[in-house]
Amino acid sequence: MYPSGTVAQEVVEPRVCIMPRIALGIQYDGTPFQGWQSQVHGLTVQDTLQTALSQFATLPLFVQCAGRTDAGVHALSQVVHVDVPFERDEQSWIRGTNAFLPETIAVQWAKTVPDDFHARFDAFKRTYHYVIYNHPTRSPIWANRAGWFHRQLNAEKMNAAAQALIGEHDFSAFRASQCQAKSPIKTMHSIKVQRMGDLVVVSVTANAFLHHMVRNIVGSLIYVGMGKQEVDWLGFLLTQNNRNLSAPTFSASGLYLAAIHYDERFGLPLPNDDASALIGL
Repeated sequence: MYPSGTVAQEVVEPRVCIMPRIALGIQYDGTPFQGWQSQVHGLTVQDTLQTALSQFATLPLFVQCAGRTDAGVHALSQVVHVDVPFERDEQSWIRGTNAFLPETIAVQWAKTVPDDFHARFDAFKRTYHYVIYNHPTRSPIWANRAGWFHRQLNAEKMNAAAQALIGEHDFSAFRASQCQAKSPIKTMHSIKVQRMGDLVVVSVTANAFLHHMVRNIVGSLIYVGMGKQEVDWLGFLLTQNNRNLSAPTFSASGLYLAAIHYDERFGLPLPNDDASALIGL
């Protein structure tokens, strides 16, 4: 959104003229933002990034992202593309844009891509990490960086339960009521739950995700980890296609968009989806 009140929409429009297209790798702390998508009222990642790019380029620029994140959700590796009116070296786009960005957002890399590259539609899978701070008392250090759960969790049982989700399924049981996806059928490539000290990290890779899908899965896995439900419960939920049967949606603060995967022909930096990188945050 710009001062004029213009709101950018996530639509694909025919390109009237060919301008250089670049892809950017973006990292952000989602705490102060009302999510990714541009809106008239409220601070968003998209608006902040577009404003910085436009200030650097001295004319309005609009971006398309690989995946929209909700309020409070972080990104270790969001990917966007933007059509630019002139050619500059890739390091200039990184340094120039970052000069106009707040500390909560930074461009990590820039890469010139073919003019038909699309950050969203060319992504063939995505990885999210969810971090649970599992300790009897809450931590101010992890307050906006993890979801807190006070009772001891059995990560091994959570991991065993999660394996029922691998493959192509109807994920309606973990779909938010306001989800706008055309189909609830998604393919989960992998899911892993591991303990790292006081942290329990859930790592999920799929071709695409429904609205609140990861946070709803995490909520249900916590029921298994605390002993409220058995290991086979998530498999049962899949067969019921009923959101009302699964656990409540867990906090947004522990969710990280970790990696976007593209065909190697685009030459983009290989994503690092190793959950252990979260320990150093």
